[in-house]
Amino acid sequence: MNLRSDDRELSRQQLKSKETKARIFKAAKDILKKKGYEELSIKNICEEAGVSNGSFYHHFKTKDDLLSYYIEEQPGINPDLLDLPADAADAKETIIYVYMNYVRYCEELGVEFMSNYYTPKNQSLNPLIRTERPYPIITVQNYLQKCIASGIINPALPLDALSTDIRMIVIGNVFEWCLMRGEADFEGNMRRSLKTYLDGAF
Repeated sequence: MNLRSDDRELSRQQLKSKETKARIFKAAKDILKKKGYEELSIKNICEEAGVSNGSFYHHFKTKDDLLSYYIEEQPGINPDLLDLPADAADAKETIIYVYMNYVRYCEELGVEFMSNYYTPKNQSLNPLIRTERPYPIITVQNYLQKCIASGIINPALPLDALSTDIRMIVIGNVFEWCLMRGEADFEGNMRRSLKTYLDGAF
């Protein structure tokens, strides 16, 4: 099948847009690693990436919108794994699996990036400010909602409280790993603390 010239042009534009977005993110990542959050201004990001301010705002609304991009780029979870579980134990294992995937992605990004990303100044982490909670929190919340609606799990807490608790456990584990400069048992700690909480939750 031959692509029409306008289709080819669209494909080229999409590719160029994706490359520019990735370059901007890489620049932000490098600044975070080398200089910290304080130096992460849009001006510095654009200079590092070699793009104009206009190009930045074409791809991202704000600096915090850019910082949430790293979560969107995380390797996806097979949707089949998020089908209704057989029972509560299966649901717990699926939730833990989602966060194990997240742990490995954090490890790929590295301690320096994550240490500078997880700061109270980074409003992309604030679920009250974002219109949509970042992945994997939204994935797990939707999954829990589905499990509750089908009667597979019956937690004592409301869904929002359950999701908030899980989010705080995850943030705590990321912080501990960063505090220990990557020497903590990130995967083991995340698995253990989530399992302990989930076993008490439903």
